[in-house]
Amino acid sequence: MASFQSWKCSWSSVAAVASLVLLVSLVHMFLTPLFPSSLDYFGAPRNSCLPVNRSVGGSSERLADNSQLNPVFDPQLLPDSHGAVTYRAAPWKPEIGRWLSSCDSITTAIDVVESIGGKSCEYDCNGQGICNRELGQCRCFHGFDGPNLCSFRQMRTFCASLRREGCTKKLQLDCNHPGTPEKPFGWWIVSICSAYCDTTRAMCFCGAGTKYPNRPVAESCGFKINLPSEPGGPRITDWTKADFENIFTTNSSRQGWCNVDPKDAYASKVNFKEECDCKYDGLGGRFCEIPTMCSCPNQCSGHGHCRGGFCQCDNGYYGIDCSIPSALSPIQEWPTWLRPSKVDVPDKAPIGSDLINVSAVVKKKRPLIYVYDLPPEFNSHLLEGRHWKFECVNRIYTDENRTLWTEQLYGSQMALYESILASPYRTMNGEEADYFYVPVLDSCIIARADDAPHLSVQKHSRLRSSLTLEFYKKAYDHIVEQYPYWNRSSGKDHIWLFSWDEGACYAPKEIWNSMMLVHWGNTNSKHNHSTTAYWADNWDPIPSHRRGDHPCFDPEKDLVLPAWKRPEPIAIWLKLWARPRKERKTLFYFNGNLGSAYEHGRPESTYSMGIRQKLAEEFGSTPNKEGKLGRQHAANVTVTPLPSPKYSEELASSLFCGVLPGDGWSGRMEDSILQGCIPVIIQLDCRMESFFLMKMFSTIKALQCEFKKMISQA
Repeated sequence: MASFQSWKCSWSSVAAVASLVLLVSLVHMFLTPLFPSSLDYFGAPRNSCLPVNRSVGGSSERLADNSQLNPVFDPQLLPDSHGAVTYRAAPWKPEIGRWLSSCDSITTAIDVVESIGGKSCEYDCNGQGICNRELGQCRCFHGFDGPNLCSFRQMRTFCASLRREGCTKKLQLDCNHPGTPEKPFGWWIVSICSAYCDTTRAMCFCGAGTKYPNRPVAESCGFKINLPSEPGGPRITDWTKADFENIFTTNSSRQGWCNVDPKDAYASKVNFKEECDCKYDGLGGRFCEIPTMCSCPNQCSGHGHCRGGFCQCDNGYYGIDCSIPSALSPIQEWPTWLRPSKVDVPDKAPIGSDLINVSAVVKKKRPLIYVYDLPPEFNSHLLEGRHWKFECVNRIYTDENRTLWTEQLYGSQMALYESILASPYRTMNGEEADYFYVPVLDSCIIARADDAPHLSVQKHSRLRSSLTLEFYKKAYDHIVEQYPYWNRSSGKDHIWLFSWDEGACYAPKEIWNSMMLVHWGNTNSKHNHSTTAYWADNWDPIPSHRRGDHPCFDPEKDLVLPAWKRPEPIAIWLKLWARPRKERKTLFYFNGNLGSAYEHGRPESTYSMGIRQKLAEEFGSTPNKEGKLGRQHAANVTVTPLPSPKYSEELASSLFCGVLPGDGWSGRMEDSILQGCIPVIIQLDCRMESFFLMKMFSTIKALQCEFKKMISQA
């Protein structure tokens, strides 16, 4: 169908390439639960594998003897027949593979001093938050706030008065937009509520006076439902009329909800409203009668209680996952990334302090990564306030509290975050850190944009991309104001993850020096504009004074990560990826949305930049709305929009599988590789050849401009 493209090297960018190659392994290292490979160290200059930051037992001075800076390559690491050097089961360019291999032999663990304890928050955040003991600031629960930003320039007594007010202010987070005579509950929004609104989270419940006051009344549950006007038609919700006569009824013949006894309902003794269910996290059963575990980062590390996404930490711990101990916590319960350690306890607390600071010396290998404990508005509030339990997370818990992995497309964001938080390479010593991770959950911001009035996009021209940019800008402002680390490198050692469709396109200009982790390496060399067909994610209208004029991906500093895929035990047990060539009867396979020519297809002509539509015109194996197949359809070529319950098996029965864009990246690359199908990449300039010897892999890459040529030569 297409020929391999010859690999080309830009020798002027070897140094940048080497850095990126190392960073690829960093990502694999922090994704240890998903990817077992790791590197012991990187982060030093290209001609050295020696530590560059000051440490206990180590020196920041470089060796005077240049011969000690240049690693001695193993003469046995010779290029194979493809010109590649294998390091940790992956083929690399010869000079990079040898250099990587040389690092292991001269890398040693260093002593890192971790400070345990730190500052306190007066009145313990008034019981409505968790104290960040590094900054002495409260991280308030959803719906609570209070001044807590005391800088060293402020007077001591003034700061004390501010901290006493931490988390004392109860916010008014309404469920509804302002009403009008025509729309008494305001215009439609996900949080719309006709019953009792919990204004700390903008969530709707049955409320006081009902038998089950904590039962959710989410979305259409609380409103009148108009029956279909014709047989088989849809039931239409009237968002202007509350359905109190049903949801609050005690009459068993009506479609009740808030007073329905689950036992009676399961025994078919009473009726209930079918539109009502348990969308919120922490509730199971058809009538929300079963309390379940909520999904929290690392499940609060065993040192806290999960409040629907926000960890309420036990005394002596803090952090988004309660993994950071204070001097109040037992040493034997410290996380593994702080053990084993040598602990230095001072004789007495400093004058004016109510807490002893403990120094722990821990042996660690580089690279060391510091994780910012951001205010919860950037992460845990987004998780706690979600209106659908499957949003933003890669797992929830069943009625039996068993883990249920989700198909959340953007689940890698939480997977990576949790892995870094529990990584042995994590440090709380910012002076020793090689990298700084800034945990802003962009996929959750976008998924939840405009789902409640306090997350409105009205000021952003209804663009989710613009709202998300604002969150990242605020996170940047916070770390610049509260921490000294950004200015050391102008942010070049900082890492941000943009998991949504087009990647870091909407990153604010202030953070572009940093490393961006994305799922799509679109350099914008072919399309220097937004390629999504979903208007709310379009970043073209964002003014340059906010966004700047950067591309979505810079291969000299950014990394492309694999997307999250739900573990499939059956596929693993069957070893579909190992199916031999003779059992792969389908020459080419693609299953996905093919555009407006098909039922339920995306209507926008710009979807997939027209690539999927063109593929269907030529090779479609399913009749479109006009009953037509593709012009070049063939028995051993499958191009269909029909979902298949045997999707994994069909991939494993195919030799080549299409990897085409959607509104940006899609998960077809991962689908293909996991089932042993050769990925055929048909999209714009998303390069990997700069770092891997792609001719080692049976991957066919077809540029968009070569698409017609590929078809004519098929």
